[in-house]
Amino acid sequence: MTEAETPPLPPPPPPAGLPEQEPAVTPADIRDGAAVALVVGVSGTLLALLWAWLAPRVQYVAHGQAVFLKNTEGESRIGADGTFFLLSLGLGALSGLAVFLWRRRGGVALVAGLTVGSCFAALVGWRMGLWLGPGTDVVAAAGKAGEDVPFDAPLQLLAYGVLLGWPIAAAVTHLALTAAFGPRDPDPAPWAGSYPPPHVHADARPPQD
Repeated sequence: MTEAETPPLPPPPPPAGLPEQEPAVTPADIRDGAAVALVVGVSGTLLALLWAWLAPRVQYVAHGQAVFLKNTEGESRIGADGTFFLLSLGLGALSGLAVFLWRRRGGVALVAGLTVGSCFAALVGWRMGLWLGPGTDVVAAAGKAGEDVPFDAPLQLLAYGVLLGWPIAAAVTHLALTAAFGPRDPDPAPWAGSYPPPHVHADARPPQD
């Protein structure tokens, strides 16, 4: 008398009506993310132009061999940081809105491209704004202005944390718009088969001697 060998059960058939899963990130998504990073990064020149134009001026006065602040109690030095931060928030929100309107479906690649481009745009706005503002050679500017004559000091960022204003505003705006107005996932298709599957009740062969 030998033990009966139970044949392995066949695998259950795949459920009908379910679509094939698409990859999370496609080459088209990567191209879109790279395009977003490039365009947003180049738009940092707009931040530089606006910052150099709107930032309050700090003025120095040369007296003898020393250079002093004209108004030691003024808030112009902090105002340059505040102007840069507010401009970064506004441009970040606009870039997040523009990317959402261009590709409403969103995606990891778009968010990554938007974040990288926003960081680069903030750096471009900072460095280019310094170049567009008053010259950094204080000694030459003081000699040109003359003694006891006020002259504009170079632009400065005292708090480097304001560089995060653009990327944070862009990412938050885009994610909020995608969550509120983005496309929704379709409802799953109804189950078309029987439950439990037929192979669960497959007849077992009787033991054989």
